[in-house]
Amino acid sequence: MTTTNIAMTPAADSRDPVCGMTVKPDSSYRASHAGRDYRFCSAKCQEKFSHDPMRYLAPAPAPAAATGSAEYTCPMHLEVRQIGPGTCPKCGMALEPSVATAEDEENPELADFRRRFGWTLPLTLLVAFIAMSGGLFDELLGRTRTWVELALATPVVLWAGRPFFERGWQSVKNRSPNMWTLIGLGTGTAYVYSVIATLLPEAFPLSFRMNGQVAVYFEAAAVIISLTLLGQVLELRARSETGAAIRALLGLAPKTARRIRADGDEEDIPLAEVHPGDRLRVRPGEKVPVDGTVAEGESAVDESMLTGEPLPVGKRPGDKLIGATLNTHGALIMTAEKIGAQTVLAQIVQMVAQAQRSRAPMQRMADVVAGYFVVVVVLTALVTLLGWGLFGPQPSWAYGLINAVAVLIIACPCALGLATPMSVMVASGRAATQGVLFRDAAAIESLRKVDTLIVDKTGTLTEGKPAFHAVVAAPDQMESDVLRIAASLDQGSEHPLAHAIVAAARARELVLSKTEHFESASGIGVRGQIDGHAVVLGNSALMDDEKIDSKPLAAQAEALRLEGASVIYLAVAGKLAGLLAVADPIKASTAEAIARLHADGLRIIMATGDGLTTAQAVGRRLGIDEVHGEVKPKDKDDLVARLQAEGRVVAMAGDGINDAPALARADVGIAMGTGTDVAMSSAHLTLVKGDLRGIATARAISVATVRNMRQNLLFAFLYNTLGVPVAAGVLYPAFGILLSPMLAALAMSFSSASVVGNALRLRVR
Repeated sequence: MTTTNIAMTPAADSRDPVCGMTVKPDSSYRASHAGRDYRFCSAKCQEKFSHDPMRYLAPAPAPAAATGSAEYTCPMHLEVRQIGPGTCPKCGMALEPSVATAEDEENPELADFRRRFGWTLPLTLLVAFIAMSGGLFDELLGRTRTWVELALATPVVLWAGRPFFERGWQSVKNRSPNMWTLIGLGTGTAYVYSVIATLLPEAFPLSFRMNGQVAVYFEAAAVIISLTLLGQVLELRARSETGAAIRALLGLAPKTARRIRADGDEEDIPLAEVHPGDRLRVRPGEKVPVDGTVAEGESAVDESMLTGEPLPVGKRPGDKLIGATLNTHGALIMTAEKIGAQTVLAQIVQMVAQAQRSRAPMQRMADVVAGYFVVVVVLTALVTLLGWGLFGPQPSWAYGLINAVAVLIIACPCALGLATPMSVMVASGRAATQGVLFRDAAAIESLRKVDTLIVDKTGTLTEGKPAFHAVVAAPDQMESDVLRIAASLDQGSEHPLAHAIVAAARARELVLSKTEHFESASGIGVRGQIDGHAVVLGNSALMDDEKIDSKPLAAQAEALRLEGASVIYLAVAGKLAGLLAVADPIKASTAEAIARLHADGLRIIMATGDGLTTAQAVGRRLGIDEVHGEVKPKDKDDLVARLQAEGRVVAMAGDGINDAPALARADVGIAMGTGTDVAMSSAHLTLVKGDLRGIATARAISVATVRNMRQNLLFAFLYNTLGVPVAAGVLYPAFGILLSPMLAALAMSFSSASVVGNALRLRVR
């Protein structure tokens, strides 16, 4: 792994092109800014490294085209990224692919560590056996016993342990003490001391001698290296399982598609050769290759692998298809619309990977503690050495050395660093398989705190596929004209209510006019010009804004709202022309979802642009606690802010462009996967199926994940709090108990593996 320095000595007044900081021409190319010391890098480095207060240079990535490798990142330090595998310059951990691939490729470091462990384990066992059977081998070998131990331990320490010493040295160079600093110091001290004791035993005083000979600790150094290798093998194998969810998702995608050519012939082509607009045949039992629309045929499609919906969904011409879902029985011809990274499956994989690589707020505490931890441990080891050497029983300095090594080895901060990232990776993968996509770790941690949920109506509580219900014309207008003009204006709108009106007009074979100067009125309606007349279409709030009297049709509007229909007024040339009613059926799952959320203690508030009477009718049917009607996007945003000012933790669920500001402001924004891309990009959580029951599922995952993170952090803190004093020898005066460095190494190796193992329990909870 290499780092990149500035290509030329900077002038005294030159500036970093990214952040504009002054570049001072000192030996290490640092610039002081805002009380912190920074290094800056060449244009090859990523911007975030330029602003890293830990003073690290970016890894110099090889060009992707040349290496063909994927981007790798550190699970503990997400800002560390490079092309190809390697180790983190901050913590020394093996880097992992930023996004898992469908192939379950073995980590190259895992293969390397397994090889080193396998080749040197016999040597470790033999040197440990000789050391523990000291009396027997002293008689057989005499003073040559230590030379035999030296010969056996040297390949273990210098070859098998070489990666550990390299990482330890890197941590010193980067001024980033970590677990490899401790392991390098501990095993290096034990080995170097033992080599000197073997070569120059006469140089040591009596306080270093046991049974007349200078004590050596080749077996401790060798066993520690082997146990550390074993622990790394177990940890790397466990960490590889956290990417199983993404690999499972990627494995859903078919490899080929059957394209229908212009001449009617069909051909099987690789998925990468599918283009938008291609007509594809999906036979019974085959997977839908890409996202698109049914052109011909009827069938039922199993979408459970992406949405969690257990029952197949009926599909007819015009219905949407999601790539990687399974066509169960009928033959379909579809038109491809979204391919590659644009498909729902690709976006799910991207969101899961993003969530897995994000940092939970809880990790900040662990980061602060870990930043000082290694320094404290080194000082503790030094105090242990001096305390035993000056005040301990004979051989005092031998006791001091071995206990200091035990302190260095047992105090592994890796478990502390892995405590939350592993939980986040497993939880976000599990959530994805249930149709719940967290944008980042903060959303996972925050969702469990939510006590108030604001929901939109159309597309959130309801199907979002409203059907035309009725048209009422003003006394001087005709119903057909009201419908025709409204549909003409709504041709430019993406709102589901607009689609229903346009569909109704076309079903009656009305000839629609061209709209000019079309304008969306902030979620409460639309404006435009048709046949030379100004036309306004929207709710009563828009009519009030336009100073149009809607009272002549108030009674009819109220009657339609009491039936649960949404009422839309039409005004032409500043005068009320009529109204249209569109009914949007409530989703079959909504009542159950509201009941589950109430059982979780949430207060449910509806905020919709529909009329208040319509909103209240829906609210009464569902048992919603509070209803707001005829609200504008700013009103929703203000509602979220007001509730937050009252001390509530607010989640907002919506699916439209008009919901985006409130979704962004909420503590947790929840987008329906059936909604707009703008809403989903503004949200912290996406429900692929658009089913509110997913919120209850997501909250359960949030609660379990935070509990798991706390368990991991508690274990890591307790492990070090109890392990370090025992290794230092605090139990010796009262109980005569000392902790062997070999046992310390065993405990250290399994601490990280246990944290990862605990996180993996989230896959089945």
